Amino acid sequence: MEKLNKSHRMSQIVIHGDTIYLAGQVPADTSLDMKGQTESVLSKIDALLATAGSSKSQLLMATIYISDKSMVGQMNEVWDAWVDPEGPPARACVEAQFPKEGLLVEIVVTAGV
Repeated sequence: MEKLNKSHRMSQIVIHGDTIYLAGQVPADTSLDMKGQTESVLSKIDALLATAGSSKSQLLMATIYISDKSMVGQMNEVWDAWVDPEGPPARACVEAQFPKEGLLVEIVVTAGV
């Protein structure tokens, strides 16, 4: 098992066998709207997967947390433009309360190597 981008609290990337687990990713700028925050998060996911030797085409599962279910269409618009249409992952989308003010979306993914 390999753990990358570690802090005292967590690892951003855990590689176990042929599976990559990413910690929940949130945007750096919470003043952005849902589309902007989703684009920011997906960019972070692209970078972390590249660090682990993978890409969005290898996604197995995504769990998307959004602060307000009425914004799911905005998030889906960005997601649909980003996701590999030939190999979309299994996915869940859940409405959640976040501890940080202004945070609209957090995405957790699992991918193959």
